[in-house]
Amino acid sequence: MSSNPSSTVHIDLGDRSYDILIGGGLFDSLESYAAVPRSATALIVTNTTVGPLYAAQLHAALSQRHREVLEVHLPDGEEYKDWQTLNRIFDALLGHGCDRKTVLYALGGGVIGDMTGFAAACYMRGVPFVQVPTTLLAQVDSSVGGKTAVNHPLGKNMIGAFYQPQVVVCDLDTLETLPERELSAGLAEVIKYAPIADAALLDWLEAHIDALLARDRAALTHAIRRSCEIKAQVVGADEREAGLRAILNFGHTFGHAIEAGLGYGEWLHGEAVGCGMVMAADLSARLGLIDAATAQRLTRLIERAKLPVVGPALGADRYIELMRLDKKSEAGEIRFVVIEQLGRAGVRPAPDALVREVIAAHTG
Repeated sequence: MSSNPSSTVHIDLGDRSYDILIGGGLFDSLESYAAVPRSATALIVTNTTVGPLYAAQLHAALSQRHREVLEVHLPDGEEYKDWQTLNRIFDALLGHGCDRKTVLYALGGGVIGDMTGFAAACYMRGVPFVQVPTTLLAQVDSSVGGKTAVNHPLGKNMIGAFYQPQVVVCDLDTLETLPERELSAGLAEVIKYAPIADAALLDWLEAHIDALLARDRAALTHAIRRSCEIKAQVVGADEREAGLRAILNFGHTFGHAIEAGLGYGEWLHGEAVGCGMVMAADLSARLGLIDAATAQRLTRLIERAKLPVVGPALGADRYIELMRLDKKSEAGEIRFVVIEQLGRAGVRPAPDALVREVIAAHTG
């Protein structure tokens, strides 16, 4: 493991504040967990893909901090982000008599992070947990901000809790083993931050997308840090998604419909979000908020990131049915995150007829 100097992004939430550590050689370094409460027992929650790669190293590091380090290895994939798999975490905790000081460590991607955080929020009404994200998507998005959940067959992330980690340890070394498809999926969540919060980031991404795909360490460090800075700012202002935080779901209303409509796991979350951003940008243009050239510019970048830009042909009725289940919907009215101008987003409804035009233009 390399020992690159790390940088820190702080999430300011009063007594729930914490740091995001970004760098190489972090996840198996004891210093990374200095802010974590001492406890006799720790539970590493990972999956059958990440576990064989990194669990032993994390276990060895944590053994110097906790008297007993347990592990549970869950099946890998969005399709396992459900109650049945969640119960395996509770089985491990209860089966070993874990108390309310037990610390959970989420070692994996967004699914592991979301499920571990939700388990931590629920077990004995709340135990500490740590995010150790091993995918780009988790490092720039799902591990940051305290949104935890499991999926329901009728909707993604509909059952969950807001529950903040003690620290987020983004070790860039773990990205070396990430499959190319997963890397691209993570880039979708990086790209998302540009149209909603930082127009200059779009220029930077257009210039550096090839370097990011090639896993250039300097480019990845900048992309992850800037993404975390934007998310930290938004979450600090609106922890529980009363208003501003909803802009982080740009592309997600269409994207979640794709995931649920195809069946969880068919497309990666980032792939669905990438395609969803193409649709949301087009909707923004059809609403007269941005020009068509801006929507096309974003589409070209998403395509360069090796993400799909054409959605599955589920039919407009099915898309709309699924989107009515979105958490931003109010009284059955679908509300979309739209680009109001490059670098600024808002949430508003759109006429069904316009949404149908967008779906027709971008599915096949």
